[in-house]
Amino acid sequence: DVPVLRVTRRGPEAVHFVQAALEPGAEVLLSLDWERRFDHMQQHSGQHLITAIAEQMFGFKTTSWELGRQRSVIELDTPSMTAQQIEALERSVNEKIRERVPVMVRELAADDPEIETVRSRGLPDDHVGPVRVVDIEGVDSNMCCGTHVSNLSDLQVIKLLGTEKGKKNKTNLIFLAGNRVLKSIEQSHSTEKALTSLLKNGPGEHVEAVKRLQSSVKLLQKNNLNLLRDIAVLIAQDFKNKPVQSQLFVLHRKEGDSEFMNIIANEIGTEETLLFLTVGDEKEAGLFLLAGPVEAVENLGPRVAELLGGKGAGKRGRFQGKATKMSRRGEVQALLQEFISHQGPEA
Repeated sequence: DVPVLRVTRRGPEAVHFVQAALEPGAEVLLSLDWERRFDHMQQHSGQHLITAIAEQMFGFKTTSWELGRQRSVIELDTPSMTAQQIEALERSVNEKIRERVPVMVRELAADDPEIETVRSRGLPDDHVGPVRVVDIEGVDSNMCCGTHVSNLSDLQVIKLLGTEKGKKNKTNLIFLAGNRVLKSIEQSHSTEKALTSLLKNGPGEHVEAVKRLQSSVKLLQKNNLNLLRDIAVLIAQDFKNKPVQSQLFVLHRKEGDSEFMNIIANEIGTEETLLFLTVGDEKEAGLFLLAGPVEAVENLGPRVAELLGGKGAGKRGRFQGKATKMSRRGEVQALLQEFISHQGPEA
């Protein structure tokens, strides 16, 4: 009942970090997370196999690797890999799995000359005791302290997902082994079923259906933008056509954008009128624009941004930015109204 948070090696000892103190010398029962352990064994043995075959087939040496939570990565000392090389490598490693090649662990004395024939990146400076070697029969012999399967058949299958550009002219090869392949297929199948339901067509037509949707969305967005521009001009004209124009103009529109606000400000003109414009969610995040006489905007802009829980910047009578507390627009309006009322007698 005491979780082990981390295990690290210090010289010859495996040091366990636990949440609660244990009595020195006490005997404890260790409960292993076998699903996690077996997953690590599959990925690690899979890495050894891929590394060995990649070097044999193409001369690509492994310089490092990473066991990820969902997928693993092998760093190969090559600037690139072709699709044909990836396909050939995947085919070869899966042939070895089907051949049920044994995986064995040996321990050699530190001064054993055979150690020189074993693939290795060298021993740690604080290493003591025998040297552990993991052999894939007829394929690879590698110095390693990790946990492994006892036979390549336990890997079930390896899937190479492709490559990404690595550091210093190297290539990262992404792979899945064993149960991770099954989980990936299950996830992909669930996604496929969901898309089939949403798009109302078969998996083979999903890509074309999404392309058509993207084209439709782009057209709608373009039309929507044009309509917003027209609405912005009409809003400004309506304000300017009123017999008596207010010194303060306040407007919020959920579906607007920064251009929408600036069109209104441009059309109305800000020499005499103070404009407070907002777009986005009424109660959460959005954009704001304060426009008007230069001195007023310079004075009020930072205070407006602070009230709205946002940040902004401005120049030449415009102060605009992002807000996180759009629900406080009323407080901003009250601030601006108070500012105008105090300015009135002086005018």
